[in-house]
Amino acid sequence: MSKAQIGIMISIVVYLSVVVIIGMIYSKKTKNVGDFYLGGRKLGPLVTAMSAEASDMSSWLLMGLPGVAYLAGIADAGWTAIGLAVGTYFNWLIVAKKLRNYSAKIGAITVPDYFSLRYKDKSKALMAIAALVIVVFFVPYTASGFAACGKLFGTLFGIDYHIAMVVSAIVIVGYTSLGGFNAASTTDFIQSVIMSVALVIVLVFGIKQAGGMDNVIQNAQSLSGYLTMFETHDAAANTASPYSLLTICSTLAWGLGYFGMPHILLRFMAIENPEKIKLSRRVASVWVVISMGVAVLIGIVGLGMVHNNTLGALEDSETIIVQIANLLSQKGIIFALIAGVILAGILASTMSTADSQLLAASSSVSENILGGLFKLKLSETAQMVVARVTLIVISIIGVVLAWDSNSNVFKIVSFAWAGFGAAFGPVMLLSLFWKRSNKYGAIAGMLAGGIMIFVWKFGVRPLGGILDIYELLPAFIIGLVVNVVVSLVTPAPEKEITDTFDEIKATK
Repeated sequence: MSKAQIGIMISIVVYLSVVVIIGMIYSKKTKNVGDFYLGGRKLGPLVTAMSAEASDMSSWLLMGLPGVAYLAGIADAGWTAIGLAVGTYFNWLIVAKKLRNYSAKIGAITVPDYFSLRYKDKSKALMAIAALVIVVFFVPYTASGFAACGKLFGTLFGIDYHIAMVVSAIVIVGYTSLGGFNAASTTDFIQSVIMSVALVIVLVFGIKQAGGMDNVIQNAQSLSGYLTMFETHDAAANTASPYSLLTICSTLAWGLGYFGMPHILLRFMAIENPEKIKLSRRVASVWVVISMGVAVLIGIVGLGMVHNNTLGALEDSETIIVQIANLLSQKGIIFALIAGVILAGILASTMSTADSQLLAASSSVSENILGGLFKLKLSETAQMVVARVTLIVISIIGVVLAWDSNSNVFKIVSFAWAGFGAAFGPVMLLSLFWKRSNKYGAIAGMLAGGIMIFVWKFGVRPLGGILDIYELLPAFIIGLVVNVVVSLVTPAPEKEITDTFDEIKATK
């Protein structure tokens, strides 16, 4: 192993040791499943903001987004980033406080819990469907994180992809199963800081290696359609293709996904003081805008480095930051340690999402399916054992799904994001803002949105033309319409339900 690799390894090992220690510390403070899954609703505003966004962005921020910008220019990456920034802001603005107050009022500790208790669904059908949606879409989402870890270590150290992926999964499962929600949230906060540092260092170093910002821009301008928001670049032919209004709307639809993301919604439910949500919103929104803007710029800078032969041509565009960090590590042991921090940032971005997803998925199985649907009565100790075992089983399935080393992080995240946005987004918004919505509409809308993701993705979208749009947009609309129509043609909700709704609505 070279000096550069040793320096990188030292930084990564220190980082991994810290997150495991945090898990061990919080394991002593996690006394029951409420603590394990929601941290006792004691998150402060900064931890809430940064852990929510770190768990949101995942390896997609440091691998997927720069990779898309590197290959096709700023249009696809740019409109996606704009959609996500707008979605982030409005999710904090209109959902966060209401969901925090509503979930606390009815005693919900998971998203399926919230839906079931909000509509007083005694059959538990709504809870079971919501839990199933979480498992179906979170397992592949988690797999994408494991795949990113495998790519990272395989590219850096020549370690076998599968070994690297499994070891990374063990670490993530280790600290999450020990400390639960508080461990995940605290490590997510630390990981968001590391991700920020990594982005800045990579950008500054990359610009210098590319010969300055002027050279980066000149190179990008020489590529047809690369620096416009209304065309996309074809690297093979150096030609431009129109980026239509329909495609723009389709790409902006990424922002709709926020209203249905369980791991983000859980942060809203867990914040200690609802009055501090405004501060959380500002911090989260600013961080998201800056981090995504830098990530897109890194893709452009990386291409400039390839064109001036500072970097070799990339076999996998999603490893652009890894390659830049690897180049930095060749400058000496201090730079190798810094490169290790950058790569720990990629690891952090992956782990911060994977831990939150594992918690949400395991809570759906243990709390909502076993406990809620099948009504298994377990002691507090047994509940904790089931929660941790469920988390481990789900992670094993994720590893199996990520076994293919050619799996594409961006594509996997895109599909899972659409699934949650369409299945949960309309139900969440109507549950918070429409008194007439009922459990029948919620069930029908959730099923319609979730099923339409598969129908549009694999049946309609391949037909091309005007139908070739991101599946989240049509599925979200269909889920919303079905929810409203079914709610209107079925009995109105009981007075007890509407009274609670009015009480929450009156809360400032």
